[in-house]
Amino acid sequence: MSTNPLKCWSKIAIALISCAIAIFVGISPVLAEVPSGEQLFNSNCSACHIGGNNVIISHKTLRKEALEKYAMNSLEAIRYQVVNGKNAMPAFGGRLNEEEIDAISTYVLGQAELDWSTKVEVSTSQEVSERKS
Repeated sequence: MSTNPLKCWSKIAIALISCAIAIFVGISPVLAEVPSGEQLFNSNCSACHIGGNNVIISHKTLRKEALEKYAMNSLEAIRYQVVNGKNAMPAFGGRLNEEEIDAISTYVLGQAELDWSTKVEVSTSQEVSERKS
């Protein structure tokens, strides 16, 4: 059984041309950008967990105190819950890939540390003095 070298080279040429076209027009599935944890959270989780709250079970929020109380204050625990779901929360393991789940988990834990405040204002002492006058 012999392989036609011309046929092999044509497949390689087609693949290279396809890659060149994809790069030229900015489409690169291999280098596709993963949405941020915030974007993924907003599109998948915020219906029930807007602002770190919980509209279904009000005391099981995504706030630091609740995460600690329910042993959910680690990336591994949050990741497990996102993948598998629990009670009223659906499993996202079949809908999101590993990078997306990691991004959401990191975002949730980070926001819990910030008490879900999305804007932190840093002022210098001079700026504070200028506002007072």
